[in-house]
Amino acid sequence: MGQDLLLLANRLLNMLEIEKTLVSLEVISKKFCCDLAACKGGCCVYGDSGAPLTVDETGLLDDHRDDLLPFLRPEGLSTIRESGMYVTDDDGEIVTPLIKGGECAYVVFEGDIAFCAIERAFRQGAIPFNKPVSCHLYPVRIKQYRHYEAVNYDQWDICRPALAEGDLRGIPLHVFLKDALIRKYGREWFDQLDFAACNLGKRYFDKGQD
Repeated sequence: MGQDLLLLANRLLNMLEIEKTLVSLEVISKKFCCDLAACKGGCCVYGDSGAPLTVDETGLLDDHRDDLLPFLRPEGLSTIRESGMYVTDDDGEIVTPLIKGGECAYVVFEGDIAFCAIERAFRQGAIPFNKPVSCHLYPVRIKQYRHYEAVNYDQWDICRPALAEGDLRGIPLHVFLKDALIRKYGREWFDQLDFAACNLGKRYFDKGQD
């Protein structure tokens, strides 16, 4: 299986095929490590739309609404009471609501750094699920197509400090996102990706073709 992945990567040049996904080589070639002191959690604050949600996640938000609300800021509570726990954006995606077009309604602040109230509620045992998988995976974004999913690195200026920190620590993006990728696709899928990263790196990335 591993050798097949390497051959396919060589053919497609910039993609890996793993099961029913096509993975950008940037997911394994980029170095990345969040630096909250520098970015202030900006990915939760800026953007044109809220965080994409799965159908299962909307159900969990509905089921645990009363457990989650105490973790929100007054502004988030007001937005959710007006708009609901989730909304449909202009592209037809189900997403988290925004506070007056700004930050996500589930954002809470510690000083000037943004955190996720859903994640905090989960870590404190108030709810049985973590923050949306789309947030857990960022800066990787998933695009659904008819026969496969595209797994891509989303380049955003806000994350420049994370690229610098990743370079400094030598942490590949897929390793930084290991828990999130396993949550999304399972351990076997991740192990195939990691095998490709370890072996393809010797043939491709180490030659400066990042």
